[in-house]
Amino acid sequence: MKKINTSPIAGAQELLPKAQAKFDQLKSKITDIYQQHGFLHIETPIIERSEILFAKAGGETEKQIYKVFKTGESGAKTKEALRFDHTVPLARYVVEHENDLAFPFKVTQVARNFRGERPQKGRFRELYQCDIDVIGRNTLSLSYDADIIATLLEAFEAFDLKTPVLARISNRKILSGILEELKLREHSAEIYHIIDHAEKVTIEKTKSDLEELKLEKSIVKKLLDFIKLNGERSEVITSLLNMEIKNAKFNEGVNELDQILHLLETMELGEKISADMKIVRGLDYYTGTVFEFILPEYKNIGSVCGGGRYDNLATYFSDKTSFPGVGGSIGLTRLFSIFEELKLIKKSENILTDYAIIPVTEAEVEYAFSTAKDLRGKDKSSTVVLLDKKYSDKMSYAAKVARSGIVIGKEEVESGRLEAKNFETGEYEIVSGIAVENPLSDPSDFWAD
Repeated sequence: MKKINTSPIAGAQELLPKAQAKFDQLKSKITDIYQQHGFLHIETPIIERSEILFAKAGGETEKQIYKVFKTGESGAKTKEALRFDHTVPLARYVVEHENDLAFPFKVTQVARNFRGERPQKGRFRELYQCDIDVIGRNTLSLSYDADIIATLLEAFEAFDLKTPVLARISNRKILSGILEELKLREHSAEIYHIIDHAEKVTIEKTKSDLEELKLEKSIVKKLLDFIKLNGERSEVITSLLNMEIKNAKFNEGVNELDQILHLLETMELGEKISADMKIVRGLDYYTGTVFEFILPEYKNIGSVCGGGRYDNLATYFSDKTSFPGVGGSIGLTRLFSIFEELKLIKKSENILTDYAIIPVTEAEVEYAFSTAKDLRGKDKSSTVVLLDKKYSDKMSYAAKVARSGIVIGKEEVESGRLEAKNFETGEYEIVSGIAVENPLSDPSDFWAD
């Protein structure tokens, strides 16, 4: 009987070694892809001053922030908290190091964040997020929006999924311009919310929600027709222009969307992207391009990646310089959990150690460690099995932790002739020093069943 509850707290991911190795491989691959695209890696502190985090947070987010206090210290007096995302710490980082950074600043952060939300399936309180952002100083080329989306699409190749990913792209200026044209700015918050949730409810429910705002039937129809627009660039752009909206912001948004989609098409990503007017994302954060990735065959999963353009990253921390940016994030902890459950990841690399070295007696332990060192020098991982158990138990353990086993007895020490057995195929090979030579035709008696 356990003396104390040893299970991890709810909302925290704890994996067995094989799954952890797979998770680490994915994280490493995503990081490598980010860096191949020119994003520089940084790490900001997990603990930030509360005034930094609460400057940006609001509503539900503020309720989810973990405060930090030392034993004996009142929680109400604490001045520190755990970061809940990478964006706010990045804003502080850019302002703090502005004079030492090259702008546009292409940056990646891959690390844990902490959110005190109610734990449930696919929702974690401790989670890895893989972010990329491009931050400009006073200005930032629109083409970076396409750069972010293209990089994230490539990052999803690391998962080696059985099903394709689709990037759904829009521009918040388009809807904002429509609402200005229709003189609906006072209802903008409600309309954004309704459209943001339109995919989760029936069209009848969306229509009913719009009608509750006391909008004219013609306006309701216009908005419903708008959110139905999705598909290829030329098709959607033509339909938007046919709406005959004269608003300058609307036309700016349509033009920006057209440019980004066209640039992504030139990158040969046309089959992986779609213009979609249902994509609006958070009301008070994004100001231009917005996007979400989905798996079309598994829409019930929801968005697997999201992001967009924001006018000024550091509004709360600097009034001298504008820092426009664009970014996106992959919630690796959530996705790994879902993809593993649905068995969507095609394959995983073998995470076992290359060689398990089994000394027959204590007399061969020194030679076993020397052999292991030589193997590691040739970039072959190795472990020495030091079990005070019978031979069959040693072999059973070795087969669980390594791809191949090398038994070392008195004869092997004297001759220097080492035999390795591949546990999966049953084949043998000679490991002379370290170099693997021809397969053995007459394996040692040590391997006899």
